[in-house]
Amino acid sequence: MVLGSGFAGLWAALAAARRLDELGVGTVDITMISCTPYHDIRVRDYETDLSTSRIPLSDLLDPVGVEHILGEVTAIDAVARLVESTAGAHGYDRLVLALGSQVVKPDIPGLREFGFDIDTYDAAIELQAHLRLLAEGPDDPAAATVVVVGAGLTGIEEATGLPAMLAGAFAARAVAPRVVLIDRNPFVGSDMGVSARPVIEAALAATGIETRLGVGVVAIDERGVRLSSGEVVPAATVVWCAGMRANPLTADFGVDRDRLGRLPVDDCLRVCGVPGVFAAGDVAAAKMDDEHMSVMSCQHSRPMGRWAGYNVIGDLLGEPMKPLRIPWYVTVLDLGPAGAVYTEGWERRVVACGEQAKDTKRAINTRRIYPPLSRDRAALLAAAAPELQTAPEHGH
Repeated sequence: MVLGSGFAGLWAALAAARRLDELGVGTVDITMISCTPYHDIRVRDYETDLSTSRIPLSDLLDPVGVEHILGEVTAIDAVARLVESTAGAHGYDRLVLALGSQVVKPDIPGLREFGFDIDTYDAAIELQAHLRLLAEGPDDPAAATVVVVGAGLTGIEEATGLPAMLAGAFAARAVAPRVVLIDRNPFVGSDMGVSARPVIEAALAATGIETRLGVGVVAIDERGVRLSSGEVVPAATVVWCAGMRANPLTADFGVDRDRLGRLPVDDCLRVCGVPGVFAAGDVAAAKMDDEHMSVMSCQHSRPMGRWAGYNVIGDLLGEPMKPLRIPWYVTVLDLGPAGAVYTEGWERRVVACGEQAKDTKRAINTRRIYPPLSRDRAALLAAAAPELQTAPEHGH
């Protein structure tokens, strides 16, 4: 049984089907449970056009014989090997947990009532509808102002994509769109390292994005944001991009988790101390090499899913399993009209920026991370092989 239909969950299910096909075993049922009938390309939720970012799971699972149950998982009993969901109770022999992560919204007055996010497809669509509604209302500087909280990777991609979106929505209005990026850290893109910081800062400046750094958000209402510095930023839209945590159901397994709520797994993606359970993607903390752990990204979730799916069948049938190690790490950060920045290595050394890096980002977002869309069984199983891709080429 696979829980979740994101990058890790989808590829775990397909890889399990592939492994059964390789072994010629037709007596094992693979079931996926997820709260959506789609595989969402979640990393694209900052983009304006999301029309191609949802893929019906039926196009991906039906051709390979994976059953899909639509429901939200509510509890997991690893001792009884039972999953509870809004669709009922489900027993399993082996489990792949791939329920992903979710944005963390702290207890800040007004955040839950007035804050938006781009954590899911539905949330991103809701934000876009909100902005269009504001653009149809009275001319008001607050209506044309968006505050983005969190200057990490998601916040930067959202902030640099907003000016074009706002310019289109407010083109006929007298008010000038404004984007303000806020973070408690003294620098933007703190996770991107020192090498990329000047590129990011230049992109924000060129795009006209204001920053408020070294400050926190104290309160939010429908007309503005109050900061710890005492400043009040008039804004009718606040997008929260500050912090992610693994799905809270990781607590059901009763083992120590890391600071992000992730479960410890061995090199074969087995949850340490929990027989019969594998974990992949944002719910799992896996070693990528002798020094570095996996990060919450599709870059790691996709291969973790493939390996988990391959290995869960091996564990069930007493067949060999494969350890996962990934010898390379890159980050390609979209910077809106300023292009993108591409870094290599865990130290995040800049190797490309501007339009060259943007070409790579487009290739990743529109081709590299997509499953085959042909409903062809052979193509889907071939794509699920537990084989590492090479790093994206610069400018390709």
